[in-house]
Amino acid sequence: MIKMNKLTTQHDVDTLIGKLLRVGVVVASIITVIGGIIYLFQHAGVVPDYKAIPGHHNVFAGAPAYLREFPTIISHVFQFDGAAIIQLGLIVLIATPVLRVIFSLFSFAIEKDKLYVLITTIVLIIIMINMFFGLH
Repeated sequence: MIKMNKLTTQHDVDTLIGKLLRVGVVVASIITVIGGIIYLFQHAGVVPDYKAIPGHHNVFAGAPAYLREFPTIISHVFQFDGAAIIQLGLIVLIATPVLRVIFSLFSFAIEKDKLYVLITTIVLIIIMINMFFGLH
């Protein structure tokens, strides 16, 4: 049986976390660029209207409603909607550090480091609360 010391294990975990972050950013970038190219082809020649909404002085209109919720984003991705594909790339980008926190939590649990498991769990709970109950 091969005996692994804690330093080797920690180095391996750090390496995997680094790869996770790099892969996440690269995948998010690729998705976003593909979505941007599709969006440009779908909206060639369209001039954006930056005027205020009638009856609402200086109100920012924001993204269309279908780009604000994950299920509708996914359904529009399958329809090759460029804006939805860009949103998916942004979701992957946001999910990357969240996955890092989850991966770290499992890593600390395997090492039986109770303090860091507790701290990482608190961080993950705060992230999840903000994601699901944050301001809209």
